[in-house]
Amino acid sequence: MTMDRFSQSSSDSPNRDTKVLSIECLKGSSKADEWTGDMLQTGDIVEELRIGDSPNALIRFKSPFKNGKTAVNKILQDSYKKKETSILVRVRRGPNDFAELQACIVPNDSSGKKQYVLRSITDPNYVVGFLDRTESECFQLQASRNTRMVNALTRTRLQDGYVSYPWERKMQELLPVPTSSNFLSILLLPKVSDRIAFRYNDVEDTLARANTWLNAAQASGVPIVFMNVQTESLLTKISGETASSTVNAGSLSDLSNLANVSLYGFEDYHGVDIGVVRAVRLWYAPIGGEFTVEIKLKEDDTKLGFGISRTEEGFIFISTVTDEGQENVPATRSGLSNLYKAATDTSRLLVVSRISNQRVLPWMVSSTGAIRCYDTVSLSQKLSLHRHTKVPILLHVFLWDGALASSSVASTRLSNMSTSVLRRPNENQISDAGGGVSGNGSLSMQLGRDTVGDLSFRFSNFSTFNNCV
Repeated sequence: MTMDRFSQSSSDSPNRDTKVLSIECLKGSSKADEWTGDMLQTGDIVEELRIGDSPNALIRFKSPFKNGKTAVNKILQDSYKKKETSILVRVRRGPNDFAELQACIVPNDSSGKKQYVLRSITDPNYVVGFLDRTESECFQLQASRNTRMVNALTRTRLQDGYVSYPWERKMQELLPVPTSSNFLSILLLPKVSDRIAFRYNDVEDTLARANTWLNAAQASGVPIVFMNVQTESLLTKISGETASSTVNAGSLSDLSNLANVSLYGFEDYHGVDIGVVRAVRLWYAPIGGEFTVEIKLKEDDTKLGFGISRTEEGFIFISTVTDEGQENVPATRSGLSNLYKAATDTSRLLVVSRISNQRVLPWMVSSTGAIRCYDTVSLSQKLSLHRHTKVPILLHVFLWDGALASSSVASTRLSNMSTSVLRRPNENQISDAGGGVSGNGSLSMQLGRDTVGDLSFRFSNFSTFNNCV
């Protein structure tokens, strides 16, 4: 009797080694919902496939699936070619639990063969495929769900990628000067200490000169603040004694010797000696930002009403404005004379940072110590041509007061400023409109006229920088 009962029980129980079509999760959903009971999971047994959009056009396939995964892939391929890509999958989990997934049929791009997978309609990140397993293997996978979740947590890596960005539109809309940044800097090359052997002063010397340049500019009235400083490596070819004395980083112990040198070298794969020059880049910013002044010109304008000069540090600034009583000149109409008065009242220079959106700030210090900056004569010619052609002049100036950065505040304050009183800058900084001024003799300046012959421009060049171009 016992044997009969055992035989009967064995014949009634399902065969655990029977091959079934099961789910294989290929890509998880964006919120890992595949681990919830509502989504299909690896090891679920496929019971039914319904292909088609409308109930009347549904094509049903029920288990058992003859030839398993191969036959189902052929069904998916035929449906995809007929553009019938909508599919509903019904699966069994355990003896009596069921779940469904509404998906679309898509090719499996990661597979070399013509394989098809299912992508969820509600979450395109969630992709499943099919795999032949025994029923016992499916039940084991279903029972190990918690362990597999922990393993998935351990294996999951954050993904990165590239996304497109509308650079051109953003640069036009968000920058005060389109395609030009507000980041201001000057690059200081290390000073040559021996021209014959091409030896340079160390990094500390270059940093000290950068610090000196910044302090001197601030002391002269340029409204800028320090932002950052960094070393910058520039590659150059070296040879001879320079190569033999600088190509010395042959071991880790030699690296400590390079901490403060401005020039070191190495030998590349082809035996060429490459030198690395360590320059210093100093980043700075105007205290109150940059402000735009548009100077509109009329047919009867015979002069612009202001003059420009250059500081020893290479900054262009408004040095003179038209005397009171001439309110019809462009400098007065545009409010430039009011800005000039406000700057001089606070012992600041009205520094010009751009002319017609072109930056006119000093940008480099050579290895001889000369500052590369803009020549006032060429600027005179540019501005005079604006006056002759009646093309408006767009100036950007450094502000010394953050409240003036707002155009509405600036326009209100400029309109309230009196134009009858204009105070000239310190004589040590600019030249007088009537002739050369040397001040106390410490800063010798030269007075020059606009080469076009425009009397409205007078320029003073510090004799130290006659070599600027």
